This record gives sequence, structure tokens and C-alpha cells, in this order.
Amino acid sequence: MSANNPTVAVTGLNATDNPGPGITVIRALRLDPTFKGRIVGLAYDTLDPGIYAKDLVDDIYLLPYPSHGIDALWERLSYIHSQIPLDVIIPTLDAELPSFMALEDRLSDLGIGTFMCTKDQYDLRSKVSLAQMGENSDIPVPRTKVVSDINSLYKVHEDVPYPFWVKGLYYGAELARSVDDAVAAFHRTVAKWGVPVIIQESILGEELDVVAVGDGKGGLVGAVPMRKTYITDKGKGWAGVAIKDPKLLEITRQFVAHLKWRGPCEVEVMKDQKGGYHLLEINPRFPAWSFLSAGAGMNLPAAVVALALGKEVAPMTTFEAGTMFVRISIDQIARLEDFQVMASNGEAHWGETDHE
Repeated sequence: MSANNPTVAVTGLNATDNPGPGITVIRALRLDPTFKGRIVGLAYDTLDPGIYAKDLVDDIYLLPYPSHGIDALWERLSYIHSQIPLDVIIPTLDAELPSFMALEDRLSDLGIGTFMCTKDQYDLRSKVSLAQMGENSDIPVPRTKVVSDINSLYKVHEDVPYPFWVKGLYYGAELARSVDDAVAAFHRTVAKWGVPVIIQESILGEELDVVAVGDGKGGLVGAVPMRKTYITDKGKGWAGVAIKDPKLLEITRQFVAHLKWRGPCEVEVMKDQKGGYHLLEINPRFPAWSFLSAGAGMNLPAAVVALALGKEVAPMTTFEAGTMFVRISIDQIARLEDFQVMASNGEAHWGETDHE
């Protein structure tokens, strides 16, 4: 490995109407003019579209699902590293992060760098702990209750009035306007993500997001705020624009300083109709719109690679407000032979490709 050509592995290659962040992170790395490295895609399903993006990834390996445990993940990563020595891994999915955090020291012993949050940070920013974290850091958070059984759900409106959001531990949010809505959403959420379920006050206003990277010491490496300009029926931003918002950046700094956050994160905030700001969620990884940071002139994925390699990265403060992203759906062409290789071998090597 030379200074600018590390081998970087990235997870989260699903790219449906609820896309994973992996492709956007890889695109940001490819956009960096100094990056001449190799990209290894780590996928969970043979139909993850990013597998077949040969202009973006050099090699592909399937990983065992997080439910298989850290021993299975360690065995697979050790095999991959024996075939293609990895310099950096960037995990991008909430459910897999605890496994990668548990393996961080072992990965480091192999010479594989990571730059992600710690287990304590991951837990303290969770939906279950968010209200307490907001109180401790003086960041406003909507009224929240955590419920684990249906009996508690029937009484939750006494603390959080309707309408409210019913949220899963990792993903998903449904708006409940009545007890019938709440019960149905509760059962769907438990079936998919288990308990507990988070009930959060619904606040009307404008949704704002920030993609940020903390240095692990309380400082902010960089942050790009964004306003969603088009939202899908799943609540996902399909278009957005980078904005200058000092209050939004201040909330991000407060959070990063309070937890001494290390690595990437997404800060989700609602600005109410009176101009108040309310912290909705902290996602402990890059969001699916991270390419906007690179497009706006602040390449945060490239910064994380540098930090994972042990390099010093000066705080980044400038980006071009008004830079937009508009997501598209495309029909990506792949060969049946390629699919069969992935299905049979659990890996594929697309060869040397000109990514410039």
C-alpha cells in the first residue's frame, strides 16, 4: 500500500428504494482525485445491486448476516484478508456495527484500520437512550417513551400524545394517529425488529439532516447539513440541498463534543413551525446521501479512510451550499454468469477497471 492507494472494503451495497449507504460512500471515494486504491464490496445478498457496479467495485465478497454472530464474521473477514489484504473497512449498516466494533482490536492486529464509534457511544445515542442523552447534552429531543409490551402501549398517550411515531430499534417509523394505528404499527415493528419499540412525539415542521464525522476527542472533522426537498412514501430523502444553518451545525457540535463521537454519523433534526430545533435520531454511520458531501466539496468518506489509516485530518469547514442531489433509479445490466459466480462462490473479481 502506498499513501494514496489503500484497499478499502465497504459494506451496504443494497440500493433499492431504501438504499444502503455503501454505494454513496464508494462513489465519494472514487470522486477523490487523490484516491487510486482498490475497492472491495462486502454484500449480504447476491442481488444487492452494488455487487454488479463494475465501474465502482473491484472485488466482491458475501458476508454472513449479523445474526450468525461475530465468529462467523471474523472467519469470513480473515479469509478475505488472506486473499486481498485490506487496509480499511467502512461498515455502513446499523445492524452490523456491533459485530465490527467487537472485532475492532482483532482487525487492528491484522493491520486493518477502522474509524467508527465505540460500543458506549453506539448505545448512548440509540433511540432507547436518545432522550436521556439529549437532556444530558442540553439538546432538545421530542417526548419519548420506550415500550416492550402491548399493555404499556395502551397508556403511552398519557405521556406522548397522538399522533406519534412508532419506531423500531434499528430502522422503520410509522405514524400512529389512534390506538388502532399504534397497535398495528407496534406488532409490525416487533415482528421485524423485536422489542423494545420507541414511541416518539410527532413534531410538524421541516426535516433537516447532517452528515458528520467526529474525531473521537470531542472535535468535529467536518459536517454538511442538508434539507430534504423530496421525500418518498417511506420517508426517505430522494432529493436534497446542502444548506448553511449555524444552529444545525451547533447541535451537531454539541452531540459530537458530549459523546466524544468517533467516526461518521447522521444527525436528524426537525425544525418546528416556530423555529425550534428538535433532535430526532442519531444514526451511527454514513447515510445513503453521503455523496452530497463530496459533491459539495467536503469529502467525508475520504476523510474517514485517512483517519482509519492513522493520518491526521485537519477540521474541514467549507462546503458549497446550494449543491443538490437528486436520486435516480436505473436498470443495471448484469450477466447471468456473474450472478451464478456470486451464488456459487460467494465472491467475484471484476478485474482491473479504469475508474478515472
